[in-house]
Amino acid sequence: MSIKLSKKIMSKLGKTNAEFNLVEEGDKILVGLSGGKDSLTLVHALKEQQRRAPFKFEFLAVTVSYGMNENFDRLKAHCAEHDIPYEIYDTNIYDLAEDKIRKNSSFCSFFSRMRRGSLYSAAEKYGCNKVALGHHLDDAAESFFMNFIYNGQMRSLAPKYKADNGLIVIRPLIQLRERQLAAAALENDMPTIGDEACPSMRFDIKMPHARADMKEMLFEMEKKYPSLFVSLNAAFKNISEESFFEVEKFNL
Repeated sequence: MSIKLSKKIMSKLGKTNAEFNLVEEGDKILVGLSGGKDSLTLVHALKEQQRRAPFKFEFLAVTVSYGMNENFDRLKAHCAEHDIPYEIYDTNIYDLAEDKIRKNSSFCSFFSRMRRGSLYSAAEKYGCNKVALGHHLDDAAESFFMNFIYNGQMRSLAPKYKADNGLIVIRPLIQLRERQLAAAALENDMPTIGDEACPSMRFDIKMPHARADMKEMLFEMEKKYPSLFVSLNAAFKNISEESFFEVEKFNL
């Protein structure tokens, strides 16, 4: 079965790429493929972009194995069927978590950091100069409000940044809505992997609530203000830094 992504997805992807110079001539991009709807849509979007782009670039889909006997056969077969280069990067993250976890503690941030570090290591191993992640606009909005409410920071997810080790990290889907990616995965019958692949499901822990709370809050806000995400996307590009309470700015 061929994968067909909507014109809206490919158009927004192209505009985001042009706006932030995400994918460029000669790039070799490692795509973090968790098997969720977002990362699966991302690899297919890059495959289509590769076909359309007036320049050449390569990409490699990589799944991080936590070392808990995961079965990625369906994901591997799907990539082979659609001519997507694919590798599994083995780690012992699960064993490390057993040593570090405390009962009734939330440790999603631990797995996130370890997974990100593993992707960076895999990029070095496979000779990639960029790492592509499947975050979307809903993720950016949720992250913004989580930082705002819980950390007292005005911070979100950047479309492109340089990691400490020099790798360029890109988020090609950052201006797309989650529901668009969910629809693409459903319409194309993609072999998505759900929460059962999350290591935290095997521990007696308190499940994180902050992101779920933000998702619910934004859902209610969008019902009242339908253009909420359009405005948020614009606001992330129009930050009036001079209006914030930074002491240095007032030493005139």
